[in-house]
Amino acid sequence: MIIGDLKKIAGRTYPARRLTQNLVGGASPVQCDNFAMGFVTLEPNGGQVPWHNQEQEEVYFVVSGKTEMCLGEERQVMEAGQIVHIPSGVYHQMTNIGDEEATFIYCYGPAGDVAHWKEELAGTLPKAGVDVPELPEGAAPQCTDMPEGGPIII
Repeated sequence: MIIGDLKKIAGRTYPARRLTQNLVGGASPVQCDNFAMGFVTLEPNGGQVPWHNQEQEEVYFVVSGKTEMCLGEERQVMEAGQIVHIPSGVYHQMTNIGDEEATFIYCYGPAGDVAHWKEELAGTLPKAGVDVPELPEGAAPQCTDMPEGGPIII
């Protein structure tokens, strides 16, 4: 039996002010072929999973806090207990709009890395409205900051 423990999974901090800890896949002791899953902590007032898309179908389940979810041309507030389906290929972004940390669980399939992780750490994430479609009107701006100390190659 393999048991993972969130308290022992260091995770990775991204320039967009979030900590991502792999629950299934990646650096987790639990590996599956058909899906990956993780726990994300967004810092208050702007911590973010920036505007991106991917081939995998995905869901986000908000555990705590208040977030802004952008999905395609839509923008809505999400709070603890809500879940959103993200179809394959659709641009999406989640931003913490509250004064406290926001946390959520993601699950996508099939398993494997998604390109935006590497792009963020390398400072090459495509920019909304320039390289990729614009964010929905009124959305929190996309974070495309370069990591402190320069690009991180993984």
